[in-house]
Amino acid sequence: MRQIYSIEELELKANEIRQVIVKMLLEATSGHSAGPLGLTDIFTALYFNILRHDPQNPTWDQRDIFLLSNGHCVPVQYATMAHAGYFDREELMTLRKLGSRLQGHPERTKLPGLETTSGPLGCGLSQAAGIALAMRMNGEHHRWVYVVTGDGELNEGNNWEAIMTISKYKLNNLIAIVDRNNIQIDGPTETVMPLEDLRAKWESFGWHVLEIDGNDVEAVIDACSMARAIVEKPVVILAHTIPGKGVDFMEYDFHWHGSPPNAEQAKIALKELRTLRGKIKSEAE
Repeated sequence: MRQIYSIEELELKANEIRQVIVKMLLEATSGHSAGPLGLTDIFTALYFNILRHDPQNPTWDQRDIFLLSNGHCVPVQYATMAHAGYFDREELMTLRKLGSRLQGHPERTKLPGLETTSGPLGCGLSQAAGIALAMRMNGEHHRWVYVVTGDGELNEGNNWEAIMTISKYKLNNLIAIVDRNNIQIDGPTETVMPLEDLRAKWESFGWHVLEIDGNDVEAVIDACSMARAIVEKPVVILAHTIPGKGVDFMEYDFHWHGSPPNAEQAKIALKELRTLRGKIKSEAE
């Protein structure tokens, strides 16, 4: 039976996962900081409330399918999976090491619980479309496909072909979540390649659009619940997140898209997260 967590417990769990992400990136000396920290609340909501899954039986044939399209953000998936019980947390410190199962981009055959190999951007929605259509053909109406995609990733034309296909076949068993953090590796998304009006774009392709604060665990849970209740068309959740969430010097700064912290930066980041930016006085003083 799935354990029931309160919103407060989920928020505390997200904070713990953020600390682990910082430690993983410090140990690896390479990797992406901003995206994983910004996505932590979404992943916590998915793995500890929303997804139908079994960490002890990753290939359970009744599970929901989760795909991470922007694979460079995989540290947050590894950290959340370990906390959910897929593998021992000590293995998290092998991120990006030679021979590790936890590579910089996820490899499906390396780690039970990963549904796809990702790295080349723009593929997740196409993969999700095929899986969702196969589920429909098999009459598996109780299963769902969730896919997280980055906003900068939407520069890839392959996404829009998938968006059209999913709309055409009215794959209402598929829920897309866009990490709308407004940054990509070369700068702000609206400078590199403007996406707005993003809501209108998705709606014009025949999708139902929900917009939420992606750093609000309860909002993520509520949006996915609403998405499952909409049957006439597929649903996309535009989740507005803060890149580098929880670490003051990282937040909103695109330079942290693909950079890890050094030892001093990690020390500062971990103290901010542990003390909730000084709200816990015993350690802040």
